[in-house]
Parts: sequence; C-alpha cells; structure tokens
Amino acid sequence: MLLRTFGWSFAVTAAGLALAGVLWGWQGLAIVGILSILEISVSFDNAVINAGILRKMNAFWQKIFLTVGILIAVFGMRLVFPVVIVAVTAKIGPIEAVNLAINDKAQYEHLVTGAHPAIAAFGGMFLLMIFLDFIFEEREHKWLGWLERPLAKMGKLDMLSVIVALVVLLVTAMTVATDVAHGGGDKSATVLLSGVAGLLTYLVVGGVSGYFEDKLEEAEEAQEAENEDAGNGSAAKPAVAAREDGAGANGETSKRGSVSGVGLAGKAAFFLFLYLEVIDASFSFDGVIGAFAITNDIFEMALGLGIGAMYIRSLTVFLVRKGTLDDYVYLEHGAHYAIGALAVILLATIKYEINEVITGLVGIVLIAASFWSSMRKNRKEGKAGEDSAAKSEVASGV
Repeated sequence: MLLRTFGWSFAVTAAGLALAGVLWGWQGLAIVGILSILEISVSFDNAVINAGILRKMNAFWQKIFLTVGILIAVFGMRLVFPVVIVAVTAKIGPIEAVNLAINDKAQYEHLVTGAHPAIAAFGGMFLLMIFLDFIFEEREHKWLGWLERPLAKMGKLDMLSVIVALVVLLVTAMTVATDVAHGGGDKSATVLLSGVAGLLTYLVVGGVSGYFEDKLEEAEEAQEAENEDAGNGSAAKPAVAAREDGAGANGETSKRGSVSGVGLAGKAAFFLFLYLEVIDASFSFDGVIGAFAITNDIFEMALGLGIGAMYIRSLTVFLVRKGTLDDYVYLEHGAHYAIGALAVILLATIKYEINEVITGLVGIVLIAASFWSSMRKNRKEGKAGEDSAAKSEVASGV
C-alpha cells in the first residue's frame, strides 16, 4: 500500500536529487532537498483538504489528479507561473522573461517578489473563502464546539462568508496594503482588484463544481426511488438491484455505483479537479515566494518544490485510500483552521515579512492537535462501546 501510493514520489525524489547533484553539485543537491522539505511542511494541510475533495471522485479522476495534476503543479505553478508573473509585471514577452530568469536572477527575483501583493491578495481571499464556508456550515462533528456552534448558527444568513471576506479585503487594502514590504508604495488598488479576482474565482469554480455534484446526487436519489418502486412490485427485482449495487461497489458500470459507490465522474469530477488545482495554486504561492530565501535559480526552485508537491499528492491519495478522514473526524477541521491561518498570514505578508517556518509550523500544530483530538474521541467511543457490550452480556445472563 505504502509503496504503491508513494512509489512515484520515491522515484521522482531519487531522480531529482541525482539530477541536482549532476547539474549543481553537492550544494545544488542540498538546496533541492531543503526546498522539498519546505514544500511538504508548508503544504501538509493542503493534502488533508485535497483528500476531502478527492474521495468524492472515481478512480479515473484520482489518477488524473496524480498525473495531469502533478504536471500542472510542478511545471505550471513552480516553473511557468513565476515566469508569467514576471512577464505580466515587467510588461515583457515570455521568452524575454525566461531569459531574465536564467541570465539575470537577481532582477527576476525582484520582479517576482514585487508582484507579491497581488499574488497574496488573490490566494489569501481564495483560501479565506474555503475556511469561511467550512466554519459557517452546520456539521455533525464539531471540534471546537464553543466556537463552531454559534458560527454555524450565524452561517444560516445568506452570503455571510462573502460579506466577511469582502470586509477583510477592505480592511487589508486600507491598512497593510498602503505601505507594502514588496515593491514599495501604496498597493491598495492592486490588492482590492486581486482580492476580488480571488473571490470570484472561488465562487465560479466552487459554484459550478457544486452544481454538478448536486445534479449527480439528485440522479442518485431518483435511482434509489426507482429501485424501491421496482422492489415493491416483485420479489425478483430487489435481487437484481442488489446485484447492480454490488457491481457499482466493485468499480463497474451500474448507474448508482458511478454516482456514489465509485465516486463522481464526468463534468462534476472535472470541475472538482479544477477546484483542486486552484486550491493547490493558492497553497503554492507562499512556497514559491519563500523559496527565494533559499535560491533564486528557477530550475533549482522548480525541482525542489516539484518533489515536495509530488509527496503532497501521494499523501492525498494515501489519506483517501486508507479512509483516514473517516477514522479521524477532526482532521478536516484542523486542516481548515490551518487554511484560515494561512489566508491571514498571506494577507499580512503584503506588508510584513513572515518566515515560512512559522507558516508551516502553524499548519502542522493545528493538524496534529485535531489528530490527537480525533484519537481521544475514538478511544472514548471504543470504551463506551465495550462498556455497553459488557452490560448487554450481564443483562442477558451470558
């Protein structure tokens, strides 16, 4: 299980480190290794969030996430994205931007970090919306009940998360964006525009994927009702329905299995895939910017961060296949709190320098705390179940 899930990550790590050693020697190998660890530590909560979405998809789209998705993550966000930012910011062509990244690394770094306010506003607002929609939703399990219960009641107000996000964006533009650390000067207009773009991206991508997901759930309910009606008509048809359900659970082609037993497919899975990629992009912003503290070589950066991104994807699939989120019910809570913290940190970095180690530690601490709380809950429920079974045995005279 471990080798099957992480096999490609191990292979990519070995090949990547070997390539770094050949191209840049021991120093390059060390830099690539450090960047890989940085990416894993900063984006660990990303894996938990991704797992919560990926488990809704079927096996085909999970493979797409590990193949096409990793190409987008490594070459798109870690290599192409910084070059595009430089091209747009400096108003130069993409070829000239690549030439700048190779031959004038100091200027390239300056241009990328100069675009940080826009990047942080976009990513911060997108991640903030993920956190707000989670915290304002009524849920069966509550980790911090004293906080989550009143917030869930407040969440019954329509568009509350959008209102809160816009207020946060307005406050950010009027405070930290007036004198930024990257690029200098007043970036209020840039932050407002980029923040609104991040908010709109979340609403569009999340809304479309949610629409198709709801459609598939309606199809599932209609199929269940049809099966129940058919079952009431004869004794033979329930057996057929049971066989069809069994086929769906095994990954075959029954209609009901394709919706719930196997996972989402088609348009719903496609838009969830897009949603996952935007989330990954938002998480990668701080990693890409933070990597300049270690190196300004675009290829070392892409290789190191790419290896780390590969492990995040393998960890996501591992969590899905092991059913970890079902066994440890507070893990998603911890990951979403970490997302909220990352959103605030991203917005704060528009003006203030915040070490990436702090960002990574905040996420790790929150997820570790939620994991520990989940284990405590499981132990209590297990003990309660044993006590209940013992009382039943005594009552029955066994």
